[in-house]
Amino acid sequence: MSTIDFGERGSHKDVAELPVFAPKFDKDGLIPALAIDVVTKEPLMLAYMNEESLKMTIKLGEAVYYSRSRKEIWHKGATSGHTQKVKQIKTDCDQDALMVYVDQHGSGACHTGRNSCFYREVVLEGDESPTALRFTEELTFDPDSVYKK
Repeated sequence: MSTIDFGERGSHKDVAELPVFAPKFDKDGLIPALAIDVVTKEPLMLAYMNEESLKMTIKLGEAVYYSRSRKEIWHKGATSGHTQKVKQIKTDCDQDALMVYVDQHGSGACHTGRNSCFYREVVLEGDESPTALRFTEELTFDPDSVYKK
């Protein structure tokens, strides 16, 4: 594949209606990317991409993100082996957010050892405090054995 160039961002109407991929990165050069399981349609994780990682994702066909905490490119699964094969990328009307439909390889997407990073829910009713969290997912792998630090 040759060099990937994104389209020019025109008017709001152009961005919303023309068939031109012109992602809008924020002031830090990032765009949120929600990874979704292509089969179950369940959200797996929310990460960010910069221009370089988005281009790498398109070129490699595997999810590549930008780690805000480490301030570096992060090829998902490079350490754990739990890669994400990209099947489809969708953008919203403003092209400032992405949904990345992936085939998740390995035991899970979350560094905590679960299939999804969305493994807790906010308790909205009952006697528990509204700030309480309820776990909705069990461990699918041992993160200490995968991420040897």
